[in-house]
Amino acid sequence: MWIAQLSDPHVRPAGQRYKGVVDANAALAAAVAQVNALRPLPDLVLLTGDVVEAGAAEEYAAASAILAALVPPLLAIPGNHDARAGFRSAFRDRPWLPPEGPVHYVVDDAGPVRVIGFDVTVPGLHHGLADAAGLAWLERTLAADPGRPCVVMLHQPPFACGVPYLDRYRCFGEEALAAVIARHPAVERVLCGHVHRHMQMRFGGTLACAAPSTATAIALRPVAEAAPASFLEPPGFLLHHWEPKRGMLTHAIPVGTFPGPFPFA
Repeated sequence: MWIAQLSDPHVRPAGQRYKGVVDANAALAAAVAQVNALRPLPDLVLLTGDVVEAGAAEEYAAASAILAALVPPLLAIPGNHDARAGFRSAFRDRPWLPPEGPVHYVVDDAGPVRVIGFDVTVPGLHHGLADAAGLAWLERTLAADPGRPCVVMLHQPPFACGVPYLDRYRCFGEEALAAVIARHPAVERVLCGHVHRHMQMRFGGTLACAAPSTATAIALRPVAEAAPASFLEPPGFLLHHWEPKRGMLTHAIPVGTFPGPFPFA
């Protein structure tokens, strides 16, 4: 099973640039086209939050128009820049979307790997929180099919990466979340966004992977006095491949057109 993971497109109203710098809408459209060109075509596409920049209706309209071009089915969760009401309106025709409350859900019928959406956003704030109610829901959901491989996707990574302006806005409650994940060894990956960088580390007995943004890269400045900054590094996405016995393998894919192919490897 092939699963593409896009994250943090920060779509703006048509004609506006993200932070006045980058055409985030065109960047997402390029990523969608590249996913559609993959062979084999992914079975699913996951979008791990910050679909839009300011939670505005016109942003969601622009995002919906771009995402409509995706050939594989799409699953999404909100990020700290999303508004739950706008997010629900944009994805209202999706069968996985719960009608109210946090956007927690499970998709069991898309392939051999279950996908669990775990909404840790705190409305109006930038950090995430794995709270008691959410953790209880996640425990029940994982326990319902304990032997089947699955991925859990959330927006804010549940770990500190050493970059101060990122760690202030991570998913808190991480120790309790790690304990839940550790009790369910069928979890192949904990998939995140938010940090606009590809990061991975051991978490709860599995791997937590953060995907790069399709818009900008947040500067890797792991020093105490670092000021927040971003770069127009090549955008990217993750591509996860699961097969029996081997488990899950994750690739990092840059978005763009590059010289080649050349007749050597």
